[in-house]
Amino acid sequence: MAFSGALLREKTLELGFNLVGITAARPSPTLAAYRRWIDQGMHGSMAWLARPDRQARRRDLNVILPGVQTLLVVGLDYAQTPGLEQLLDDPTRGRIAAYAWGLDYHDLMSARLEQLAAWLHAESGRRSSDRVYVDTGAILERSHAQQAGLGFFGKNTMLIHPRRGSHFFIGEILTSLEIDDHDRPQRGVGCGTCTRCLDVCPTDAFPRPFVLDARLCISYLTIEHKGRIDRDLRPLTGNWIFGCDLCQDVCPFQRFSLPTREAALQQADPGRIAPLLADLLEMDASAFLRRWRGTPLQRTGHELLLRNACLAAANGNVSAAVPALTRLLDAASPLLRGHAAWALARLDETDARPALRSRLTRERDPEVREELDLALAGA
Repeated sequence: MAFSGALLREKTLELGFNLVGITAARPSPTLAAYRRWIDQGMHGSMAWLARPDRQARRRDLNVILPGVQTLLVVGLDYAQTPGLEQLLDDPTRGRIAAYAWGLDYHDLMSARLEQLAAWLHAESGRRSSDRVYVDTGAILERSHAQQAGLGFFGKNTMLIHPRRGSHFFIGEILTSLEIDDHDRPQRGVGCGTCTRCLDVCPTDAFPRPFVLDARLCISYLTIEHKGRIDRDLRPLTGNWIFGCDLCQDVCPFQRFSLPTREAALQQADPGRIAPLLADLLEMDASAFLRRWRGTPLQRTGHELLLRNACLAAANGNVSAAVPALTRLLDAASPLLRGHAAWALARLDETDARPALRSRLTRERDPEVREELDLALAGA
């Protein structure tokens, strides 16, 4: 006899999740499209997405959990209180995507899903096995969430709930229990002729609707990409230093989003959500950890955040950042030395030339030498 889906939904909402759906543990219907995306190299340097073992798990969820029958998919709102636009648009500040303002959602949701899985096991009184994922497993979770009725795919590839927008996290429990009363995909709602998300993207990261080329996405460039950011893309990243919200913020369905009720995801400290770039560029690794320990930024790390801040300072013409950028020419990291050189040349080419020449006489890294040569040439 199948376990009650109604009872499971009630408990899920009681634990604080905002959305819940139940669907059969079948392969994603978008699996072929995902493989084409990988074959075209649009995953960039995220090599783990193309690993054969992970592909096998996506094709058959039994590889993850033998005997799996059901997927429970949950959503947790992270939308923030509106009215911070003036702060976020300030070019002297580095902008952080709203999902990362609070504590790390992986930890918050995983603990709650483990609690739900334990309740499900005890309440059913049956021998079963479960697996919890929050943005970490080799499954196409947005596709499974769509199958479970949590929303529809937008042209920006985000999952959009017609009455909540797209500012919610997704997590899931895979279980060997059979659960009745499955949900169905939502029908008759979608983007229509709207292309606001495609039009707003500064880097043209959408080659066509419903397809994102991660290699051009500001979120990918500022978080997942670990090396040099392409020189042609640097001026297009604006003041974003971690992620990007542009294609979500312009979506008409976003007007229905509700501010999160989770205290751990709320944040109003300007230094945490949009730090002054001149201050950020002076920040050492210890100060970075003190400010962002336990948040999504901790996983990206101090070096990449400063790399991104170099670009944001140049894009915002933040002259107050020149002293810090000059000192970064002597940083231990070649990545920081190269991006600081690019930023200095854009900010104050004439005054920066002595420092750039001095560094060039001592620089041994070929990529940094290239950046210094181009900066001195005014490229």
